Amino acid sequence: MSTQSIHADQHYIEALLQNETQVVGEIYRRFAPKVKYYVLQNSGSADDAADIFQESLVDIYNQAKYKDLRLTCPFEAFLLMVCKRKWLNELKKRGRQGVTKDLDEQFNVGEDSFRDAEKTWADNEKARLFKTMLGQMGERCQEIIRLSLTDKPQEEIAAKLGVTYGYLRKKKSECMASLISAIKDNLSKWGLT
Repeated sequence: MSTQSIHADQHYIEALLQNETQVVGEIYRRFAPKVKYYVLQNSGSADDAADIFQESLVDIYNQAKYKDLRLTCPFEAFLLMVCKRKWLNELKKRGRQGVTKDLDEQFNVGEDSFRDAEKTWADNEKARLFKTMLGQMGERCQEIIRLSLTDKPQEEIAAKLGVTYGYLRKKKSECMASLISAIKDNLSKWGLT
């Protein structure tokens, strides 16, 4: 789980969720031309670029709505990374090879921004995996892990659960080991290794 703070550009994500026409319009004005230029420079058409841009915004919207997407990098870098991935996948489907120009090279966004965008994507996917695996555990383990993730002292948690401190430590250790094992088993399935 990432402890990075939420980026100020999270307002773009909120605007997509709330369908705020002005901000969504700003997203199109500011970022669609960059995606269009990128796609045109890499074996695509203006229609391809429009499709990729729209599909990427839908993906980001779905991640925000269903997977609680939290940006820890600039929105632009994250959006361009999603668009680039989509376009590369489309080129693979069409049987064309690779990309001739790289996004950061074209728009001077910077390698760090793309690295941050990739990390944000992976962190959100890992958080989703954590929540999924935790949700598959027994209720008692879920309760112990959730309470243990708070700042409350372990003695207070044990009292709240009506168990001894020693039992809580042992059970928490067993539950965390089980959760970590389930997460590790699924990391490669989710492509997050």
